[in-house]
Amino acid sequence: MNDASDKTDAYAHAKHDLAVYKTLETDELIARISAVREQMGDRLLILGHHYQQDEVVAHTDLRGDSYQLSQMAASSEACRAIVFCGVHFMAETADLLANRPESLESRGGERVRVILPDMAAGCSMADMAAIAQVEAAWEDMGEVIDTERVIPVTYINSAASLKAFCGKHGGIVCTSSNAQAVLEWAFERGDRVFFFPDQHLGRNTALKMGITEQQMPVWDPYALECGGNEEQALQDSRVILWKGHCSVHQMFRPEHVAQFREQHPGIKILVHPECPREVNDLADVSGSTGLIIRTVQESPPGTKWAIGTELHLVNRLKAEHPEQEIHFLSPVVCMCATMYRIDLPHLCWALENLRDGTPVNTIEVSEEVTKWSLVALERMLAVH
Repeated sequence: MNDASDKTDAYAHAKHDLAVYKTLETDELIARISAVREQMGDRLLILGHHYQQDEVVAHTDLRGDSYQLSQMAASSEACRAIVFCGVHFMAETADLLANRPESLESRGGERVRVILPDMAAGCSMADMAAIAQVEAAWEDMGEVIDTERVIPVTYINSAASLKAFCGKHGGIVCTSSNAQAVLEWAFERGDRVFFFPDQHLGRNTALKMGITEQQMPVWDPYALECGGNEEQALQDSRVILWKGHCSVHQMFRPEHVAQFREQHPGIKILVHPECPREVNDLADVSGSTGLIIRTVQESPPGTKWAIGTELHLVNRLKAEHPEQEIHFLSPVVCMCATMYRIDLPHLCWALENLRDGTPVNTIEVSEEVTKWSLVALERMLAVH
């Protein structure tokens, strides 16, 4: 092989080496990302979650909540590749919806490839409930209560394996915006709900429905007996909550609310229901990411907000609504660190590998998990 060929091969290899991408200037990364988007056209969809950093969101085709993004991408007839700038469970949901059996059939068996630019972009909440832990908990509680009358509910922010568990056991998936409707659906079919992985969303939703704190024991997967509960507590329960939380929303405290009310008279507190009860109860408005955005969009100029959710989203709302006074509710910088792992070098690396036929970080849910996950998701879609 001559020197020229050696250099060409070395460059081709280096071009797909992530370490090389990390040395590139921002302008070059932007140019190369734009080139791939132009070359692939509508066969490619880049999805950006609301919590993603601005420099990445600038290159996305769609921005939104995780489930909403997956739905929009799955409905595209032209799309053959999804690059999800989010976290692992979101990419799994995109694969579930884009490659459901009827969609595969309509494309002659061709899969939509789903790529996560950095496999380390996980979710601390989703990671707090492993499928083996949930199955063990189900078996253990079955020795104390009748699990035939327990409806498992998993938050959309969970691994596909947990969605499949719910599908197999007569359960369902919920989002932060439909959690109450889903719990009502569950109580029409059973005596209790087993809610995971986020205890705060489960508790805040059930409290609004008149269920008391005493009727909501928390199951600790690391406790040796009954998830750390007395048997009587499980027998008296209406909702059994998993001991999990979002590391971002867990940071907000009641004293932050008190401080803002004292320093900014007339300010309104707007939070996500993944916040602890002590904060959620003090808020003027509590709701999903979509509701938080709509609330700000629909508020008159001069409205003052302290918002308890992810920092990038709050800063974006602040920039987009200069006519309002918007603050981040916590004095502590609080961002989704795993989401933040996806940056321009990872995005460019993933896109160029995809274009050149050497795809990296493909997310593909197994056939069995897909089948049962879709059962749980379809139950959710039927809830009004």
